[in-house]
Amino acid sequence: MVENSQAKLKLVLAFGAVYIIWGSTYLAIRYAVETIPPFLMMGIRSVIAGIVLYLWSKIQKRAEIRQQHFVPLFIIGISFFLFGHGLLAWAQQRVPSGLAAVLIASESLWIFIIETIFIRDTRVRSKGIVGLIIGFIGIIYLIASTEGINTSNADFTASLAIILSSLFWSGGAVYSRIAKLPSSPFLSAGVELIIGGIFLLIAAYFAGEMNFIRLSTISLRSVLGLGYLIVFGSVITFSAYVWLLRHTSATRISTHTYVNPIIAIVLGWIVADESLTLQLFIATTLIIISVYLVLNDQLKDTKSSSI
Repeated sequence: MVENSQAKLKLVLAFGAVYIIWGSTYLAIRYAVETIPPFLMMGIRSVIAGIVLYLWSKIQKRAEIRQQHFVPLFIIGISFFLFGHGLLAWAQQRVPSGLAAVLIASESLWIFIIETIFIRDTRVRSKGIVGLIIGFIGIIYLIASTEGINTSNADFTASLAIILSSLFWSGGAVYSRIAKLPSSPFLSAGVELIIGGIFLLIAAYFAGEMNFIRLSTISLRSVLGLGYLIVFGSVITFSAYVWLLRHTSATRISTHTYVNPIIAIVLGWIVADESLTLQLFIATTLIIISVYLVLNDQLKDTKSSSI
């Protein structure tokens, strides 16, 4: 009974982290990229957080990296961080944090499609098909109306970059379900962060970001934003995310896209004075309805793993 209660508590805390903390990271990213170039910022975030988790896993001495783990760790690290986080950070120089979170909500749709095609542990029914159609209508509408949302910040190319970011993250999430990884989620998360962070720093170098960074130009708000992303966004929440991927389906975990946009939009409105427009409200409503239909359809056929 006690073990069962502890397992449920871990599940609740892990879902709470990906629901709430990740919803707040969009605003933190916006502040961080104000004075720190995007690939460099995300690279620093990933490498530092990865080292912390790697050292923690070594202290625990619960797992080791074997030869069969290297390729999966590279694939996941690059998918999650070089493309997932890198494209998102680049795009958030141009779009409001709330809009970015709504576009990232397409993650649930991509995961549903990828799991259905490649893992085939779920069936697509009429409700799921309707949900997918509604979701893509919402995404297309939101991208098409970005200029009307905020002409000073929104950018059509940036919106597409966020969709691509979501697609890469979704592919990595589904692949991690079947990949051969170290038994410790802390070790896996740490190494994936370090690998992704190194490639982000390489991308920053080739993008010329090193030529424009000056310590004197970095604001305190950007430093605090980066610190929040390292501690809360990566060390705490990514560890919870990796742990969840081992105990339930990627589609079920992607229910965090219900909550993330709401938190991001509200925080952006209250803290950063971002606009709440009719276009954003319509697109958010369509995408949330879509996610609900898709997940409600899929969850009837998918059972979680034992905790």
